[in-house]
Amino acid sequence: MLKTEEITDIPYKRVVLKLSGESLLGKQGHGIDAEVLLRYAAEIQEAKKTGAQIAIVIGGGNIFRGVRGATQGMDRVQGDYMGMMATMINSMALQDALERKGVHTRLMSAIRMEQIAEPYIRRRAVRHLEKGRVVIFGAGTGNPYFTTDTAASLRAIEIEADAILKGTRVDGIYDKDPEKSPDATKFDAISGDEVLRLRLSVMDLTAFTLCRDNKTPIQVFNMDHPTNLVRLLRGEVIGTRVHWD
Repeated sequence: MLKTEEITDIPYKRVVLKLSGESLLGKQGHGIDAEVLLRYAAEIQEAKKTGAQIAIVIGGGNIFRGVRGATQGMDRVQGDYMGMMATMINSMALQDALERKGVHTRLMSAIRMEQIAEPYIRRRAVRHLEKGRVVIFGAGTGNPYFTTDTAASLRAIEIEADAILKGTRVDGIYDKDPEKSPDATKFDAISGDEVLRLRLSVMDLTAFTLCRDNKTPIQVFNMDHPTNLVRLLRGEVIGTRVHWD
């Protein structure tokens, strides 16, 4: 079995892959697009072959968003807990897709759900990764008022990941919205201070501050391109790297 200290030829030995729940929508208006789910599972399966240890945090926005519920009159705390349940639905779906492809996984929840997931314990999560399993972190941080971006940052810091890989539908960070401005300029690399100065949208401020304080790099890339995740883990320049130098 490949152990952490034996991996010497890849830039990222342990990563947290952050996916949005909306990415699972595909061409549907709601729920989970089975085609997208299986494609992601196939990409993660190939990524495992690089030798990197992979943990995953996925949002629940394709099913329910607490903030959206709060704007419609729902209690914010109640809405956020419902959002955590949505992340568990997505996490279970991704776990099933990965297991069907022969990828050994463990689903860990920040809220106790013994029948469907292990409780999140940092040392146990690290041990699963060392044994070559893909670990999926569900239910966010387990607390309301925190996003899954913050959960990804927190878990990355706790398990001492080399980077957060934020899979999006665009191919990196731009100085303005590339979907609205054809003249937008893409950054191959950018400092965290510059991101803040330019007020670029990468993660919410709490998540971003956690990464800054702990010098955790963030790699933003297009997850919808079939080979990007593997190429990124092999050291190719893909997307935009946020650094803290």
